Amino acid sequence: MVAIGFASAWYRTRFKLRRYKGKPYGSKIRSIPIWELDPLFEITPTGPSRRTEVAHIAAVRVVGGVSDLESWILCCLAKQSRNVFEFGTATGKTTYLMARSSPEARIVTLTLAPDQTGHANHDKRDDATAIEAARSESSFDTFVYSGTDVEPRIEQHFGDSKIFDETPYAGTMDLIFVDGDHTESYIRSDTEKALRMLAPGGWLLWHDFRGAREVPGVWRYLHDLSRSLDLVQIQGTALVAYHKP
Repeated sequence: MVAIGFASAWYRTRFKLRRYKGKPYGSKIRSIPIWELDPLFEITPTGPSRRTEVAHIAAVRVVGGVSDLESWILCCLAKQSRNVFEFGTATGKTTYLMARSSPEARIVTLTLAPDQTGHANHDKRDDATAIEAARSESSFDTFVYSGTDVEPRIEQHFGDSKIFDETPYAGTMDLIFVDGDHTESYIRSDTEKALRMLAPGGWLLWHDFRGAREVPGVWRYLHDLSRSLDLVQIQGTALVAYHKP
């Protein structure tokens, strides 16, 4: 019994360490440290350069929020973007910080309104936990950016992303963040729209790449997509990225 208990504890520790390093257990998508993603993230003798200075609000009890590291990455990429699209506004914290970090960027963000949460077009195989999470993250009609000086540069849309018409934005977006409904049918639809909107040289990032059990829709779809696109998972985060040539 002691040996079995020791082995079990050792396995749990190894599992946690592997997750801490940033690559979900069992992932087949290539994992890289942030400094290999783009020259912007080069590490100097004192750490990241001043070029990566961004606006910051801590990720403390934020509904549907990203981690502080993930927020930093998104804001750094937004700094070198003119047009940004976000699937999933939630509290609008990430929207606000990207706009604050990039004084020239226009941010387009899409979410369900609170009174639209019961009208999503889910498939039968979509994960029930992910459906409920999408509803809880679509409970806002005012946002962190509301009433601020960056609000005029934020274009807020309310509606179902599956029926959202992306054609006016085709080929124009320098950065797209997919962090809306995490069911497989929605992540597929949002990604297909995102790829049509992405400009040459643009960045596409997905959130909640956590594991086959934690967020199965994201996990399955991105592994399928990795067969045709060069995707990378950023170590220490739940982000997967694609850089369009």
